[in-house]
Amino acid sequence: MRFNPFVQFVRGIQGKLQTSMLGGINGHNPNHVAFIRQMQRELQNADSMSVSLGNLNVAVFDIETTGFYPDKGDQIISIGAVKIISGKVSDDSFYSLVQFDKPLPSEIKELTNLSETELESAPPLSEVFISFLEFVKGLPLVAHHANHEKSFMQHSSWKLFRTPFKHRILDTSFLYRITDRHKVLWKLEDMCEFYNIPVKDRHHALGDAKLTALLWCCLIEEVHKIGCSNLKEVYERLARLK
Repeated sequence: MRFNPFVQFVRGIQGKLQTSMLGGINGHNPNHVAFIRQMQRELQNADSMSVSLGNLNVAVFDIETTGFYPDKGDQIISIGAVKIISGKVSDDSFYSLVQFDKPLPSEIKELTNLSETELESAPPLSEVFISFLEFVKGLPLVAHHANHEKSFMQHSSWKLFRTPFKHRILDTSFLYRITDRHKVLWKLEDMCEFYNIPVKDRHHALGDAKLTALLWCCLIEEVHKIGCSNLKEVYERLARLK
């Protein structure tokens, strides 16, 4: 078979393109993509629905963002998380700022006390995202009014790695809606005050994650009192409320 330099040249370009695509969007480390896909396979085999709520280990997390709409350009600027192991808030925590090289909206600066200087030198979201996943591993996630966190995590996972975000995200409202369907305490600080949880480090990602973790533990106790022992029973009770 004759050697064709042009064919070899074309094949070389194709190989480089394929390597670039497999390496993740915008040149991210291919190991990151492989790590996420391996974790997704493990999550498919995880069954948290039948585990007793008192023994359900979770990672409670919170994000700070530049706004509410990731599809319109708003971005994550910090992520904080803490684990609940065997019903108790662990000392094992995660926190990172996320690189952002644009002016922060004044209301976000005031709310979070973060500055452009801090964020300019922070690691990029791709690195923070992977570090966060390495911290939580296969644990279900918990967030207060989780739609905000869910939308940003799903958008970021797809934008960075072209893969969906498959971690189960549990919402604190899942629990307090079935303990008292008339309760309309929406804000985290209101819920904490109701359960006598001292409010501190509010609107700091790790601070809010710790508050949410303490709130989750209180809500688990309330849910047990009405006869729900696992997530399956919680979801069944929620379905009857609709």
